[in-house]
Amino acid sequence: MAQNVYECLFILDANRYARDPNGVSGAIPAMVEKLEGELLANRLWNEQRLAYPINGQRKGTYWLTYFQLESDRLAEFNRACQLNDNILRNLTLKVDPRLVDALVSHAKGEATAAPAETTEASSEATAAPAESVEASSDATAEVASETNESAAEATTEADTES
Repeated sequence: MAQNVYECLFILDANRYARDPNGVSGAIPAMVEKLEGELLANRLWNEQRLAYPINGQRKGTYWLTYFQLESDRLAEFNRACQLNDNILRNLTLKVDPRLVDALVSHAKGEATAAPAETTEASSEATAAPAESVEASSDATAEVASETNESAAEATTEADTES
């Protein structure tokens, strides 16, 4: 089967995470490695109040993970997440292969290189000749006047029929 890259966001039990951060967060890479997957990025995202209580918990620790896994092993991964008492909720998404490098480097906190633009290309794109601006203004005004004339004719015809 194909190896796909997945993004998984976990909501962890904030109380258990506060007592044992390494134990709770360490279980996630262990699940991936147990299923013969490769961990690409693994980090704390946020800790905040939940919109509604989940299993009596009002606060959750959000944990973001990127990993590579065989597609037929994903069901086993989801089952392992359901059985883990530290995980309140999780959402696993398949990442488009074109976005993998950018997302993983962003999750790791690395800077991504933006494509370099030449100053000539950007200045040519922003500078428009005055003649073309005037021509487009005239064309817009012409279309607007034609629309107004046809609307006026339609209302006149409707008035005469009544």
